[in-house]
Amino acid sequence: MPQNIYDNPTFFKGYKALRQRDTGLNGAVEMPALQSLLPVLVGLQVLDLGCGFGDFARFARLHGAASVVGVDISANMLEEARHLTADRAITYQHSSIERFQPAPGVTFDLVVSSLALHYVEDYAAAVRAVWQVLKPGGLFVFSVEHPLCTANPVGWIKDETDNKVHWPLDHYQSEGQRDTRWFVDGVIKYHRTTQTWINTLLDNGFVLERMSEPGPIAEAVQARPALADENRRPPFLLLRARRQA
Repeated sequence: MPQNIYDNPTFFKGYKALRQRDTGLNGAVEMPALQSLLPVLVGLQVLDLGCGFGDFARFARLHGAASVVGVDISANMLEEARHLTADRAITYQHSSIERFQPAPGVTFDLVVSSLALHYVEDYAAAVRAVWQVLKPGGLFVFSVEHPLCTANPVGWIKDETDNKVHWPLDHYQSEGQRDTRWFVDGVIKYHRTTQTWINTLLDNGFVLERMSEPGPIAEAVQARPALADENRRPPFLLLRARRQA
């Protein structure tokens, strides 16, 4: 069964508080980078895989998308998304990424996934599914935790005064499941090398257009100087690929 850690009450409470306070790396690093890879959204049919609270769905509509379908495995996340959304052009579907099926004949101009695919065991199957629902020439834009982070997810090594000394890299070529702690124990993520993230797209009919390994935006570092350490290793990997026409 696909993992559904976001419906764990303790995990969900911690994650919701993190996002509400914007004390994570989403607003400082990932979302600005993701938005920079997007096409003009006006008139597009958009699919958001792992939509969470619906933040991107509402952003897309604000910037002119014709419609957005948001998909998430977490009932808690979708309940919050529906509460925050008052827009008939945004619909939410309760499903894992692996098992999502659009309505017959429905295709999309753009598929977006924000920090969700590293929870998916069968990445190749997800890529094939995205290819099937994209219109010819359509774009697939997604972010994941960077392979330098997922390879050996023990976090920063610190000295006796709690200063960050280095980020350890180990087991990079050993792809597969990693059991981590984030709010709770037993959060499962899947490590893949950068070449696997990219070559799986190429092997399934996509053309890679852009790769990004962003650091925090300047405004975020100015407001929170500790974020400067995020430039010492890339926290995220972002890719933009196009389905060949």
